[in-house]
Amino acid sequence: MTPPALPLVDEVGSAAAPASMQAWVIRPERLGEPVDAMRLETIGVPEPGPGEVLVRVMAAGVNYNLVWAAMGKPVSIFRYTGDDFHIGGSDASGVVAAVGPGVQRWQPGDEVVIHCNQSCGECPECNGFDPMACSEQKIWGYETNWGSFAEFTRVQAQQLVPKPKHLSWEEAASYALVYFTAYRMLVDQANLQAGDNVLVWGAGGGLGSMALQLCRLYGANAVAVVSSEDKVDLCKRLGAIAVIDRREFDLVDRDAGEPNLAEMKRFGKAIRSATGGRDPDIVFEHVGAATFPTSVFVCKTFGRVVICGATSGFSLNFDVRYLWMRQKSIIGSHFANAYQATRANQLIIERKIMPVLMRTFPFAECPIPHQMMRENAHLGKMVVLVGAETTGLGVRP
Repeated sequence: MTPPALPLVDEVGSAAAPASMQAWVIRPERLGEPVDAMRLETIGVPEPGPGEVLVRVMAAGVNYNLVWAAMGKPVSIFRYTGDDFHIGGSDASGVVAAVGPGVQRWQPGDEVVIHCNQSCGECPECNGFDPMACSEQKIWGYETNWGSFAEFTRVQAQQLVPKPKHLSWEEAASYALVYFTAYRMLVDQANLQAGDNVLVWGAGGGLGSMALQLCRLYGANAVAVVSSEDKVDLCKRLGAIAVIDRREFDLVDRDAGEPNLAEMKRFGKAIRSATGGRDPDIVFEHVGAATFPTSVFVCKTFGRVVICGATSGFSLNFDVRYLWMRQKSIIGSHFANAYQATRANQLIIERKIMPVLMRTFPFAECPIPHQMMRENAHLGKMVVLVGAETTGLGVRP
């Protein structure tokens, strides 16, 4: 289905909000494969309330959480939102179209990138500890509605950071969720230091590609793990000192369904051959069941395994003796707060970290990249153009 033409946006990007908009919507009665669950609908444009901002979406990044939402796994997203429809999408670049009462930092016409953490802003955790500890903390576009795959989106004002002027709309929409997550994981949670050896699973994907760049920037040695040859060169360009092909190791015994100790030892030997005989100080985890037993095993004594997700499964089976007897730490990490997002975004503005965008899709094809992600048939970060008519727009002097 081809969507109707979007309202024209001038070079500065300003445009008044209409009464209705086009959005890719999921409904409870059609949960399933993304290509079936996501349908283009006409829906009313939300109004910003106190402390909120309405943003005209120019481009939106593709993330796995919308695959989960479309399929209703591990639980139906409607359990969180309370609505009978869901507009997903947790990455976007765009232009402020309107601001709600009390918003002073942003004004219509500002070009922004949206980060996905929402919190109440009023509790003690939000005002002195960490908004990620807020009892009302949610991920925008997944646990909340009005995500980025629509012409307009409504967000909290604290979710906005300035769009780097040297980036196009699609580049600016590609990095926030994965990069800010990786930043909190490595810099704040795992205390990344120069000289650290860091094992990065899924190094050719969105999270991994940002982890590699952070390791290079901080003077750490990243050992990349990939599952296809076409990601090797990318990882080396992003700073990996070595690349290991995960397919060369049977880390899980296929017959017994248990971790394969002999193969994990061989995997650890491959890491040490790249690091001069040292085990990883930090293991960057987001794969889960298929890799976590190996992560705990290969991490050095007093090392840290930092994890933010489990795309291969949430139930983890590992030998805990290697954890307590060698005094390793497992650190859970979930996205980032506004301060961390702002610090990380500044590194993009200063061109010390770069987005890794591999493919862009038109708005009419929004379900396709999500289906590709579901089938692991993609390479790197994908973005959907929404308000931007073509690639390359949005770059400012």
